[in-house]
Amino acid sequence: MVKRKVAALEKVDADFASLQYKIRKDPRSYKEEFLKQWEQYESQREIFLVSPTVASGDMVESFHNIIDLIAHVADCYPQDTKTFPDDLKTILTQHHVILHPELREKIVGSLVLLRRKEVIDSPSLLTTLFPILVSSPSKSLREMLFQKILSDMRNSNTKSINHPLNRTIQTVLYNLITADRSSPRAIWAIKLTRELWKRQIWTEARPVDVMKEACLSDNEKVVVGAVRFFLGGDKEREEMEDESSDEEVDIAKVKHQIGINKKTKKQRKVYEKAVDKVKRQERKKNKPHPLNFSALHLLHDPQGFAEQLFSKHLQNTKAKLSLDSKLLVLQLVTRLVGLHKLTVVSLYSWFIKFLTPRQQSVTSFLASLAQGTHNLVPPDVLEPLIIKIANEFVSEAAASEVAAAGLNSIREICARQPLAMTDTLLQDLVQYRKSKDKGVMMAAKGLLSLYREVGADLLRKRDRGKDATIGLKTGEIKQRKYGEEEVGQIEGLELLEKWKEEEKKRKRLEKGLPETAGSDEEDKDEDDGFNSDEWEVGSEDSSDSGDWINVDHSDDEAPTTKKQKRGDDSDSDSEDDEETKEAKEAEAQRISKLATTTILTPADLAKLQELRAAASIENAVSGNRRKRQDMENRHADDGLTAENIEAPAKLRKLTKEERVALAKEGKPAREEHKSTQAIRKSKMEAAGKSTSNREKQRKKNFLMTLGKAKSKHKRSLVETRKVLRGHVERSSRGGRRRNGM
Repeated sequence: MVKRKVAALEKVDADFASLQYKIRKDPRSYKEEFLKQWEQYESQREIFLVSPTVASGDMVESFHNIIDLIAHVADCYPQDTKTFPDDLKTILTQHHVILHPELREKIVGSLVLLRRKEVIDSPSLLTTLFPILVSSPSKSLREMLFQKILSDMRNSNTKSINHPLNRTIQTVLYNLITADRSSPRAIWAIKLTRELWKRQIWTEARPVDVMKEACLSDNEKVVVGAVRFFLGGDKEREEMEDESSDEEVDIAKVKHQIGINKKTKKQRKVYEKAVDKVKRQERKKNKPHPLNFSALHLLHDPQGFAEQLFSKHLQNTKAKLSLDSKLLVLQLVTRLVGLHKLTVVSLYSWFIKFLTPRQQSVTSFLASLAQGTHNLVPPDVLEPLIIKIANEFVSEAAASEVAAAGLNSIREICARQPLAMTDTLLQDLVQYRKSKDKGVMMAAKGLLSLYREVGADLLRKRDRGKDATIGLKTGEIKQRKYGEEEVGQIEGLELLEKWKEEEKKRKRLEKGLPETAGSDEEDKDEDDGFNSDEWEVGSEDSSDSGDWINVDHSDDEAPTTKKQKRGDDSDSDSEDDEETKEAKEAEAQRISKLATTTILTPADLAKLQELRAAASIENAVSGNRRKRQDMENRHADDGLTAENIEAPAKLRKLTKEERVALAKEGKPAREEHKSTQAIRKSKMEAAGKSTSNREKQRKKNFLMTLGKAKSKHKRSLVETRKVLRGHVERSSRGGRRRNGM
């Protein structure tokens, strides 16, 4: 009985498929057959809507098949089927809870098919599916609807960005979050926004506003999902972009496989698909790089957002978030404060109660505190925190891990705001560089090397080192005041000036002239065929027209320098210091002159970029100390984690799992042990390469080689000598193909 039923169903499916094929091929000739099926569909729909819960299995199967047929041929009869999409929407919207799973899936698939055939548009489809997504109790239906919505959004933004559709969906998601702050339904808005952001379909500020409102929700899952978007969404987008760019297609390999295999249409399609992919990759390489701003940079009001987050989820004692969720919110707040240099003074006093070694996840609190510090935070606000960390963590009685974490956190805080440290406390902390524990010793040395760069006058003379001592004497190293910013300049301009001077000297030596020019006119236009007359801002007689006036300054009218103003006080300084200061001032004037009086050509800019790259590589190789600006800006974009505060992993004993992972690193993944020859052979097979003739002969069936073995055994000495001599001659001339000739 069951077999007969299955056979009957298969016959019905075959009839529907045959009719669908005929209608698609010739719609006019089969219009009557279609109208019969349409009448049958309407009658079954009316019966189904009367009692959808008591419908039999045969009726559901029949209704399923006829919906599938009409969905595939609806674009052939648009006037007759104009009510079909609305009928499907009504059935799905009103009865999605009680519908049979297969019928429900077929209705959703039919709507998506109608969208693909452009019978309905994307807003109509998405506004139908999204309310069901957030309200359906069926997990399988929610997963299917989410994938359909995501796929339609991707297809709608493939050729060009569909701004009207994007704005419509973003408004729907925004209203879903703000309508009910305590509802868990907003989690779907977060999932959809995060996926579209990761795939670079949404890259503007509106989705960031959606996630900003989700962070201020009352539901913990919604808050955690939105916070994780701000902390890791950009990294996911970069990883996905790197994965897509790493997929390279080897055209030679594909063509070789087609050549050695049987030539079929399928192989030809594979080759054409590979060629299209290579062309797309080339077009993508030639496109300009998109300006993918970070979500944290696209926030409209970061100051207000940080204050709202802090007051609602952290400062509020009635907040019901768990400790892990609070730590995530704290990381986001401190990232915003450190990145945008915000002022949330109550944040730092809130940290006081958590800065004890007994606090759970204390390294995360320490990392967040350092992350939320910048050079505009008042030093008197940070000073009590540093003193408490030093008292609680850094002592002889504390464990080595605790002391190392305390010193590392103090170093990270002071790298962002050096003025928060006092000389007494610094001299005490620096003494821990003599500790026997390697982690504590390295942490104390890191703090010492930091203040040799940013505040050497707080150290004792014996701790300053040679470079810091010389820098203090010459005035090159001085402690920056609160709120003081460095004067901006073109990075690497001194490298370009030095390179230009060396080129001029080299050219003069090639011409047989001395290294230094005798006059300005003689050294005027010697730079790589560059004619400076064509780039002059004004000519010599420009003063006649009244546009420019040349003012000459003689040495007697030069402005009085600081050294001359001080009068008798400068007699106490040494002559070496004066010469160093004069040289420094001359260097600054020379660089300023190059920046303000010379127009850099494209060749100069390219050379400047090359010199910058070379200098950065040289600094990295030689292990030079980082500059002050690098110390302030580190972790500004990536953030600071608990691992940066804890002792480095190489200083502690590795676990067994870490040792096994370290041993397997760089080795091919394999389930069983294989020899080197077997691994090489599997790689060759995976690459589509064939074996050698010798290996093929070794694998040949024994009975196939038996005749040759017998004839070889019966050879005479003359024949054997002839064969061996031919073998020697062929090998000497490079084989049968004469490769050695």
